[in-house]
Amino acid sequence: MELGLNGKTALVTGASRGIGLAIAEALAAEGVRVVGAARTITPELEKVAAAAVSADLSTHEGAVRIVDEAVRAVGGIDLLVNNVGGGDVDRLVIGGFLDIPVEQWEEVFNLNLFSAVWTTKAALPGIIERRGAIVNVSSVNGRVPSGAPMGYAEAKAGLTMFTKRLSEEVAPLGVRVNTVSPGVIGSPLWRDEDRFGGKVAEAFGVPHGDLLASIPAQFGIASGRIGEPEEVADLVAFLLSDRAANIHGADHVIDGGTLKAA
Repeated sequence: MELGLNGKTALVTGASRGIGLAIAEALAAEGVRVVGAARTITPELEKVAAAAVSADLSTHEGAVRIVDEAVRAVGGIDLLVNNVGGGDVDRLVIGGFLDIPVEQWEEVFNLNLFSAVWTTKAALPGIIERRGAIVNVSSVNGRVPSGAPMGYAEAKAGLTMFTKRLSEEVAPLGVRVNTVSPGVIGSPLWRDEDRFGGKVAEAFGVPHGDLLASIPAQFGIASGRIGEPEEVADLVAFLLSDRAANIHGADHVIDGGTLKAA
């Protein structure tokens, strides 16, 4: 399917690995000049990006700066993908409400919600001028919070609602804003023993490999497997394209059938 993205420009946050890197790769393959932003720039990102920008996206300054640098690098932004999320595994406390320090709420909300708000506000005037598109990467945990670290699901629920609200405002101006909500995806977040998946395995006292093998059954994934970053990236690319010209303010779940309610 021809997506008609050749020659467009895009800013993708959290683009150094996992879903973000897969999105950058998918867009670059369609002829998009991608600016990838992340705290740590990887060789894989540099290979596909027209420019790579290092910044702390959990800060307002970092979010605004990546937009300024993206505009300088490629002349303007047609497409924005707010993908950055998760959190520093060494700083995440897994537990109940009373176990979680206030600082975790602030850090998780800054990275998973406010980063998208700040980046979008900085980029939106140019995107309106170019009649572009925005995709925010949320999570099925925005609908079902169980299994997520305290604060994460709440922030992703806010991101999904922010997307809907913004879409109502800018759809009449020719700008499309949508959300993609993945379930468990086989990115380094889960597959890297030193990241979140390893943290969860440690909390439950099971080997990391056993945890990954049990996820489809534990989460009730109808397809019997976790998803892959490239599958999410293909959905994002479609939603950014004119093939999705009349899709506005929608939350697109890609979770292998984890969610059972419509």
